[in-house]
Amino acid sequence: MGLYLCVFEEDEELEGVEVGAYADFGAFRDHVTRELEPAGKVGSRFPTLIMHSDCDGEWSAAECERLRDELATIAKELKARPAVAFTSEWQRNVAKSIGLVPQNAFESFIDVDGEFLIERLQGLAEFAFKRQAPILFQ
Repeated sequence: MGLYLCVFEEDEELEGVEVGAYADFGAFRDHVTRELEPAGKVGSRFPTLIMHSDCDGEWSAAECERLRDELATIAKELKARPAVAFTSEWQRNVAKSIGLVPQNAFESFIDVDGEFLIERLQGLAEFAFKRQAPILFQ
C-alpha cells in the first residue's frame, strides 16, 4: 500500500507527492531520527516530521510551516552525509531507469517518479503553507 501526500481545495486536488510504500516513508524518517537527532530523543529536532503518524490524517496549515523549516534543515544536513542504499526494489529500479546514482544521503530518498523526496516534500509543505491548507495523508 502506498502513501500519497496531497493538498486539496474542496474536492479538487491541487498538489501531491506519491511517496511510495509506507515502509519507504518509515525508512526515511528512521534515517533522519538515527542520523540527525540525539540518541534516545526521537522527535526532539524534527517533531513535525517524526512524531506525526503516517496513517490517515493531516499536517495542518500551521504544521506545514514548521514542516517546511524542518525539511530545510534536514536537506542541508543530509546533503553533507554519504549516500545510503535504497531500501526498496522499486527505488533501485527507478534510479537505474533514470541514471540516478546518489551522491549524498539527500539524494538517497526518492519518490515514485525518481525525484528527490525531501525536495518534493519541501515544495508540498511550502505550497500548503502559502494556501493555508493541510497536507492530507492518503
